[in-house]
Amino acid sequence: MKKLLAEALGTFALVFAGTGAIVINEVSGGTIGHAGIAITFGLIVLAMIYTFGDVSGAHLNPAVTLAFAVARRFSWREVPGYVAAQITGALAASSVLKALFPGNATLGATLPAGAASQSFILEIVLTAILMLTILSVSTGAREKGLTAGIAIGAVIALEAMFAGPISGASMNPVRSLAPALLSGHLEHLWVYLLAPVMGALLAVPLCVGVREAGCCGGACSGARQP
Repeated sequence: MKKLLAEALGTFALVFAGTGAIVINEVSGGTIGHAGIAITFGLIVLAMIYTFGDVSGAHLNPAVTLAFAVARRFSWREVPGYVAAQITGALAASSVLKALFPGNATLGATLPAGAASQSFILEIVLTAILMLTILSVSTGAREKGLTAGIAIGAVIALEAMFAGPISGASMNPVRSLAPALLSGHLEHLWVYLLAPVMGALLAVPLCVGVREAGCCGGACSGARQP
């Protein structure tokens, strides 16, 4: 239960701060700016890794949890609980934002700026890069070392910085699911549910290809099941 609570709280913080930055930027006339929103996403993930990484691994993302399980770094029996906790935390965050800013139309939902297919491919590539980084700086299904949070947070901020104006740079199904449900913007939700999962799963064979044998079989770099 401590792991599930940590995942729910961490995902709540991620969605609350990240999509909250988008909402507050809109209602304040752009005072945060695109760069500020991207940095907010990176910093909140960095903070949550250091806050809950030693408890749950701070996945905060169903796509990450599924990829860890496919890589045999995480037990499949724990996946449903983790995903449920992540969804709960995200929905709670969007509910609080809706109560605070009832007039906001999207609550920070991710929406394609162009064609849905363009954002779909972009989200696959972005999530693959993110997950490849996560697999490379983690032991088992947990981040390792003092710099893991910095590396992961930096990749998220970087990708949000350059790709956010096109696809929203979600890379996380629940980060998109919660504001979409609460705001009613479901028209492109499939992009942000499917593409991050595909991208995260793509990162597993890529990691196997560049690292030593057994890297994604539970034995690489001292990998262990949590």
